Amino acid sequence: MEPGRLVSSDAIALFLSIAVPPGLAQDLPLPDPTFNGQIEETYDQSEADDAILMSPQPPEGAPNILLVLLDDVGFGASEAFGGPIVTPTLDKLVENGLSYNRFHTTSLCSPTRAALLTGRNSHSAASGSIQEMATGFPGYTGLIPQSTATVAQILQAHGYSTSWFGKNHNVPDNQTCWFGPFTRWPNDLGFDYFYGFIGGETDQWYPTLYENRNPINQPASPEEGYNLNHDLADQAISWLRYNRSLSPDTPFFLYFSPGATHAPHQPPASYVDKYKAGGEHAIAAGSPNGMFVDGWDVEQAAICANQKAQGVIPADAKCTERPAAIPAWDDPQFDLEGARDLLALQMQTYAGFLEYTDEEVGRVIDAIDELGEKDNTLIIYIVGDNGASAEGGIPGTCNEIANLGGAPLTMEDNLKCKDIWGGPETSPHFAIGWSWATDSPFRWTKQVASYFGGTRNPMVISWPDGIQATGDRNLDLRDQFLHVIDVTPTILDIVGIQPPNKFNGIGQKPLEGASFANTFGKDGASQPAPRDTQYFEMFAHRGVYNDGWMASAFHRIPWITTGSSPIDEDKWELFNLDADFTQHDDLSAQNPDKLAELQALFDSEADKYGVLPIDDRFTERYLVERPTVLGDRTYFEFYPGAIHLPAASAPNVANTSYRITADLNISDAETVQGVILANGGTAGGYSLYVTPDHDLVYEYNYVDVERTLLTDLTPLSSGSTRVKVEFVYDGNTCSAGFGCGGRAFLYVNDMTTPVDCSRIEATFPGRFGVDTQDVGMDLQAPVSDTYKPPFEFTGGEIEKVTIDIDPSFNETPICSELF
Repeated sequence: MEPGRLVSSDAIALFLSIAVPPGLAQDLPLPDPTFNGQIEETYDQSEADDAILMSPQPPEGAPNILLVLLDDVGFGASEAFGGPIVTPTLDKLVENGLSYNRFHTTSLCSPTRAALLTGRNSHSAASGSIQEMATGFPGYTGLIPQSTATVAQILQAHGYSTSWFGKNHNVPDNQTCWFGPFTRWPNDLGFDYFYGFIGGETDQWYPTLYENRNPINQPASPEEGYNLNHDLADQAISWLRYNRSLSPDTPFFLYFSPGATHAPHQPPASYVDKYKAGGEHAIAAGSPNGMFVDGWDVEQAAICANQKAQGVIPADAKCTERPAAIPAWDDPQFDLEGARDLLALQMQTYAGFLEYTDEEVGRVIDAIDELGEKDNTLIIYIVGDNGASAEGGIPGTCNEIANLGGAPLTMEDNLKCKDIWGGPETSPHFAIGWSWATDSPFRWTKQVASYFGGTRNPMVISWPDGIQATGDRNLDLRDQFLHVIDVTPTILDIVGIQPPNKFNGIGQKPLEGASFANTFGKDGASQPAPRDTQYFEMFAHRGVYNDGWMASAFHRIPWITTGSSPIDEDKWELFNLDADFTQHDDLSAQNPDKLAELQALFDSEADKYGVLPIDDRFTERYLVERPTVLGDRTYFEFYPGAIHLPAASAPNVANTSYRITADLNISDAETVQGVILANGGTAGGYSLYVTPDHDLVYEYNYVDVERTLLTDLTPLSSGSTRVKVEFVYDGNTCSAGFGCGGRAFLYVNDMTTPVDCSRIEATFPGRFGVDTQDVGMDLQAPVSDTYKPPFEFTGGEIEKVTIDIDPSFNETPICSELF
């Protein structure tokens, strides 16, 4: 055992008392060391002080830290917490660590992640909603303040090596472009190295990848076996090995945050097969015809019963009923032939996704073990940044981007995707019934901050040198009421570092969470929770916890993404959580004074932490105009090499007319082919390209349900060529008020007479998902199903592409008058 390393949980208090004395918080970064040598006229007469060459050193014996955060996982999904999904890594950690069954998130990803990294409430960290919904109010800008330094910045300043692999949904939406600004990208938030994606989600087969600040292409194709989770684990393992090779005595902080199990649900098929008819898990579960075929009502009841049997929830806990807004499994709307088979497949796909993700986490942990570092590595495994997502809608969807954009698919649409569900051609999400079931035993889902279906997530902590787990689940279970803001204070407490008064000269807000390291000892189960009050708010769902009581107000159905309603019409409920683990019994009628007390407390906390003004909008907030790198421009010029342009930084062609013009120099008409300009991907977008037969095509992909193609059947000729696409928008005259149709025209050389035209009945009302705009190729998932990415433009050169938003048109003909 190395000197200074902990050997038991009883040593924690001693370690914390001697590492950094209380009250000695320092400003960070640490000041340059003082020179204690001697300087004379020449070097040979002088005495050097080699100490000034040293980098900051962490406290002696400081542990490595692996922080794992999964995405969109319900409390009852994993078998480790009573669910049906096999999670071998989580199971192993449960056997050798502590399980927490009253740990809470914010109910949404960006807010949870900001709170996790800063130790402050999400609104205090200016992250009251996701980045794409930022507004000009202090709690909602999406700009993590300089007054809330991250745990990585603090650890880095004290000598830790730091890295981040996976999802980063904390870069301001208008700063996601690869030319910056980068002040809130991972490298500037304290991470030496970053490999992953920027934004709320990405395609697992065709991810939008960044290494540090640089956009990169994925190292292989889906046909070659590529899938993002495996790549993330590979990269994390490589970083660990390289780190240990060069600096084996430097502790590391590795933040592993895969985009799973956020939609799109896209695991390798081999994992899905385990849950299908004849699959190994189906057979082991006594379901030879496949798991989940009996539906979500049966599944939720089974999970809740198993949670009691495991001791994950109290034996007297009441299983909550399915909300009336969620249809029963036997609802007649699912009588359509094949519908229930597809619904079962949705859950089988999700189960495979979670198991696969958990195994990749296990590969990272195994690598730490192989390097001899596991005993002194604090592993914090948080199973979800919120509850399971209901954003798939009632029937689920094979294109979740359509749902988010307010253009949900029908069951009939979904059935067309059944044979390719989860593959590279789809962007699937399961039905809301499954999100409710996997949030067992609680009510509601992701987004609903007032109920534990949205906010309560499992957490497991392992640290062999610091925690002596008994291996008995009942003894190793911790039920203190905790929140994600408590994680950073706990890490700093364990390492022996005080939060700084100033960071980079900026005064720091006090940490709003508190350490729960007292729960690590043998008597940890009986220790008090670190705090007695915590507020919750998301999309006007409001709640507040105080000393065993919880007041909750439900506001809006999470899968209905448009519309707004007054918050003063919401019904508040009251729960005694000491006697009611699941928020089952509303006591508001019996205790009106207690309810009023908690409502007043919520108002006070909301005012204190920047929750106001409360905003319940969803799609409407997506569509709000906000500052971008584009400014007020409506005319744009792009040149070859202009690739990887994220949606937030690309010209927005939604709900407007536009003109695209490309100047080409075709050197070989016999070989010319490839993409001239593409924006979006399989889930929706547009592409202007030349086919292998040398035909010019403009394709508009409406949520992968309707594709409109304009084609010039006359092959392009060598020499200078100008092509143009014009789309004349109808205006917001359709029933939705946005995403209406229009007429599209394709021109080649003659800019007055189109070679083809067509009506497009509906257009996507927002962004084309998470894919990028590219000139000369189509990176990530392809817009068109007629080519494979990147389908680079060859046989000539693209001189320039221009995009003109809402241009003026000469009088345009009706398509029927032309063809």
